Amino acid sequence: MAGVLDNVNQRTQLVGQNRLELLLFRLRGRQMYGINVFKVKEVLQCPKLSSIPNSRSMVRGVAHIRGETIPIIDLAMSIRLPGITQEELATSFVIIAEYNRKTQGFLVAGVDRIVNMNWEDILPPPKGAGNELYLTAVTNIDDKLVEIIDVEKILAEVSPLRDDVTDELRAKSAERAPGHLPVLVVDDSSVARRQIERCLSAIGMEVVTKEDGKQALDYLKEITSDGSTANDHLSLIISDVEMPEMDGYTLVTRCKSDPALRDTYIMLHTSLSGVFNTAMVKKVGADEFMAKFSADELVEKVMEIIDRE
Repeated sequence: MAGVLDNVNQRTQLVGQNRLELLLFRLRGRQMYGINVFKVKEVLQCPKLSSIPNSRSMVRGVAHIRGETIPIIDLAMSIRLPGITQEELATSFVIIAEYNRKTQGFLVAGVDRIVNMNWEDILPPPKGAGNELYLTAVTNIDDKLVEIIDVEKILAEVSPLRDDVTDELRAKSAERAPGHLPVLVVDDSSVARRQIERCLSAIGMEVVTKEDGKQALDYLKEITSDGSTANDHLSLIISDVEMPEMDGYTLVTRCKSDPALRDTYIMLHTSLSGVFNTAMVKKVGADEFMAKFSADELVEKVMEIIDRE
């Protein structure tokens, strides 16, 4: 794996083309899993781990890597599979990734390769699979099923984020004029949708949710089919970037090229904070970017956007 993740930041040419690159890895057995390369900072052989008293069982310890103290999460245990044994640690790998403004390491049994994919080939999990499924998507590579894990769901269980809004902001929102149009929230993670809906509802905003860019675009075309514009129906759109079938970059590009949709304010709200830059936002034409997840920051930004419209 030496050098396999070199020049990750140069992969920005994929932005807006509905493409991604997946790092493939294994947890238990031959089943393959994937993580977006944009999330990944480094892959390394499992370093020495120091235990953390009273931590969750899936947190195997912390590692000191390049001046940072990073928690190491056993990804198999997090999705209810048998974890890496103490004897297996020496041959295991750690994927260092940044989610939701924090850096953490994911302990995995083995790392395979990076593959270039089209988001249209990344599909939602099977319907009826239940709420306990730790997947946001699946795909097929070399005639084998690859599962994409809902990392936000795992992190919400390991280290829950506060999704309530402060009393100060609730009071501030109560002083605003009522009757604002709904906010469209687009995110493939059920945890993320609930977090955003909870904090926006706290300031009296109605929320419409969709699970990916394709669903959102279909909805936008449906509500504007009578000749109206999206601004006649929505205050703004808050969209994740990583989503099956159509990612957030492509959703923005498609919206900004449609006369009925182009004037709608679109905020990209994503855990891709580590490698995200202003050039990407400008390239696809998004109006705003915010790293996940701070309830107060999100609410303040939404009120600012709506009040100046």
